[in-house]
Amino acid sequence: MLLSYLKLAWKVLLRRRFFTFINLFGVSFTLMILLVVMALVDHVVGPNMPEKRIDRMLFVNTIRQEMVDGHGWMNRPASVHFVDTYIRRMKTPEKVALTSNIYNATAFTNNGLLPLDIRYTDGDFWQIMDFEFVGGRAFSRAEVAQAQRVCVLNEATARSYFGTADVVGRTIEIDLKRYRVAGVVHNVSAVHIASYADVWVPYTLSPSLVRDSSIGGEFLVVLLAPTAAAAPAMREEYRQMVQRVEIPNPKEVKAIYSYADPMLATFTRALHITRSVGSGNSQTLDNDNVGAFYLICALMGLLFMLLPALNLVNLNVTRILERSSEIGVRKAFGATGRNLVGQFLVENVVLAVVGGLLGLGLAAGALALLNDAHIVAYAQFSLSWRVFGWGLGLALLFGLMSGVYPAWKMSRLNPVVALRGSGEQK
Repeated sequence: MLLSYLKLAWKVLLRRRFFTFINLFGVSFTLMILLVVMALVDHVVGPNMPEKRIDRMLFVNTIRQEMVDGHGWMNRPASVHFVDTYIRRMKTPEKVALTSNIYNATAFTNNGLLPLDIRYTDGDFWQIMDFEFVGGRAFSRAEVAQAQRVCVLNEATARSYFGTADVVGRTIEIDLKRYRVAGVVHNVSAVHIASYADVWVPYTLSPSLVRDSSIGGEFLVVLLAPTAAAAPAMREEYRQMVQRVEIPNPKEVKAIYSYADPMLATFTRALHITRSVGSGNSQTLDNDNVGAFYLICALMGLLFMLLPALNLVNLNVTRILERSSEIGVRKAFGATGRNLVGQFLVENVVLAVVGGLLGLGLAAGALALLNDAHIVAYAQFSLSWRVFGWGLGLALLFGLMSGVYPAWKMSRLNPVVALRGSGEQK
């Protein structure tokens, strides 16, 4: 039966080619937009190099201190002192790494000035992140503790400075300081705020960062759970630990807030906290707002798909009226309403799947254009298998959304009036 439905659906699509083109354009264009957006989001918060174990990672971006008497807030990343005193004593993390904000630096080549983004890290950073090395290795804990002048370059910097990526053991001069190249890694997309840089060096090479004994400092903290299932427990332990942090200057600071969040929650919490702090409402800071974010995205996606789906419903209803004689004949020979509903839904699903595949092709082409435009440094947007699966799922949903009502209308046609070709309902 299904094979007969598929053959019939294919012949119907070929018979009305202009109608088929309008339907395919609506489905494929809508899916192209959705898939491009999903690919961009997946590139930012999904498991991509070097943050492949993103489901086991939590990120501490900010320590927020609420000042007494309504004197505002002081927001800073964590200090080395805070990490060593509190975070490294937690029980659930398998590893704890710190990595600084990006600092601007310069190097000189034969062609002139080479601007660089430099980041200070520790040895555990390289064990949490899964960098792909072109050559050499990461610097070790011992080299960090001894403040050795070693560095890791990305491939683009190595080629710009030396003219080749085979530079392990050679020396590079950055901001008039010389570093020995320990390793070279593939370029990291600039949207990966916890791992992107042109050059990575031991954080102990910056005494001003190490000597900071306050709670707030310059470091983003990355925690790795032993398993993905252990990440919520690690998040809860961090929340409880922050409640025990001793306020160093209680005459000035009323309370301390800090959270260890998955990557997506770091963005949604930042947006939420900006509104909460702006309104002076500190009671809602615990809410990371991920649920509201998913709800808004789902509603926006549904609305975006609903408009072309309604258009397809109108086209399909018109097509039903033109096929009323065929429907009347089938009913006269014993076809039930269920048979007709099944046939018409199969036609819409086939149409949606073909449109979905075209949408995937268009999305791949659009992402290739974005990659060629180099909108984001070193970013390579692509359709992952996860996005591909979502695309096919959306195509099927699209087919069902646009086919249910026309199928129901078809099944209710009176066979006598259908044979007359009027399309009048019972």
